[in-house]
Amino acid sequence: QVRLVESGGGSVQAGGSLRLSCAVSGYSHYMGWFRQAPGQKREGVAVISADNSPFYADPAKGRFTIAWDNSKNTVYMQMNRLKPEDTAMYYCAAGRIGSRNILDPDEYTYWGQGTQVTVSS
Repeated sequence: QVRLVESGGGSVQAGGSLRLSCAVSGYSHYMGWFRQAPGQKREGVAVISADNSPFYADPAKGRFTIAWDNSKNTVYMQMNRLKPEDTAMYYCAAGRIGSRNILDPDEYTYWGQGTQVTVSS
């Protein structure tokens, strides 16, 4: 069993930055950040493995950085140069059970409650 608690969302203007945090209890080899905008499907943003290999969706490349601090059992995602299209509920996920697409939310078992990110133009 893995428990996840997100924090760090908020409202910023375009071009601003936010850092999301996900406190983790339990073990998972992969930890990921996903997001869901109103009326849209949940999508992968970034995933990191236990050996600190990151994987990014195209919209996140060059702007977002995922990191895992094992000493604090926390996964972070630094989001820079935010755009209005980044507005969504962001979820932390763990417990990957699939093997086809590391950024596919259907491959993850455990989810946090989500934290809202709103970017205004």
